[in-house]
Amino acid sequence: MRFLALLLALACADSTAPADDGTTPPGSLELRLVEVAAGLQSPVHVAAPSGDARLFVVEQPGRIRIIRNGALLERAFLDITAQVGSGGERGLLSVAFHPNYAANGRFYVNYTDTSGDTRVERYTVSADADVADAASASLVLAVAQPFGNHNGGQVAFGPDGMLYIGMGDGGSGGDPLEHGQNLATLLGALLRIDVDAGEPYALPSDNPFTGTLAARAEIWAYGLRNPWRFHFDPPSGLLYIADVGQNQWEEIHVEPADSGGVNYGWNVMEGRHCYGGGSCDQSGLALPVLEYSHGDGCSVSGGAVYRGQLIPELRGHYFYADYCGGWIRSFRMDDGAAVDRLEWIRGAGNVTSFGTDAAGEMYLVTGAGRVFRIERAALALQRLRP
Repeated sequence: MRFLALLLALACADSTAPADDGTTPPGSLELRLVEVAAGLQSPVHVAAPSGDARLFVVEQPGRIRIIRNGALLERAFLDITAQVGSGGERGLLSVAFHPNYAANGRFYVNYTDTSGDTRVERYTVSADADVADAASASLVLAVAQPFGNHNGGQVAFGPDGMLYIGMGDGGSGGDPLEHGQNLATLLGALLRIDVDAGEPYALPSDNPFTGTLAARAEIWAYGLRNPWRFHFDPPSGLLYIADVGQNQWEEIHVEPADSGGVNYGWNVMEGRHCYGGGSCDQSGLALPVLEYSHGDGCSVSGGAVYRGQLIPELRGHYFYADYCGGWIRSFRMDDGAAVDRLEWIRGAGNVTSFGTDAAGEMYLVTGAGRVFRIERAALALQRLRP
């Protein structure tokens, strides 16, 4: 009955309402959210190893759960709740599987410890494919956090095989310690390290600030406030970063994935606007391809590009949501601009993150403990027939 109620509620929603550019969905396409799991505790991330039919869901208190064949397994894949400081923006925040996970069983997690500091650790799977070896923990990187918010939190492997780590500006409000424009700190930056060429990691020689005095060589890009979620789209060669804004603007940046050294502007800019309302020097700054005001939401939840087979009309569309607004939207990139800006669903709840399975189909998780798959409405409704 809950499944039926969800579909009926979404059917009544304005699921094809146009975004602010007035574009309508291709062929009047409608989408629905189909629940695949419920009862999780504060899920914040969903991911899948390459070629693996399972989904792995990160629970903020410190567990990773598995959805296999449509069922949520009772036993956690990994449980490090004793090591995790959870609450607010803190907790176990993401998981990334090594590109060669099928052979080496290695995966990486990003969490805040009981002191509130960021830890990136490596684990390996046990002899049981559904259970990690909790004793295999190996510290990759630790970063002190001056405040309790803006931890960033995502780890992800890029198409180049490097591990990328999203770091917020350290918290409070307005970047009081000026980390965003400071290359001497790992905060307010996207980091890039080689976990296969050194222990615990090596510094890639082509990182943009390698050899630069008073700059951390781990930095790939900077000028970020809180890049809660970023996403690589290998077919297009693009990197998408959804950066959570301060008081007025949410923003999404899209740049070539191989362009290092990009300055995304915080705290000179908030979105496309001078932060604080004064004049500012925008030279050398990469402005977002899309922004929206806090009249339309409060915190952007990125986001992934659809590359699945079930909805071919939407291949290449980047999906994103707002944690407060409860809507789900998408756009695609064309010649450096965000075009075909569409709104699909309202009333989706507090969406915390998007992810894709090994086949490229799109999922999202909500703060209410639920995991949904995005499907064409006809497919979802068809499941109700005898």
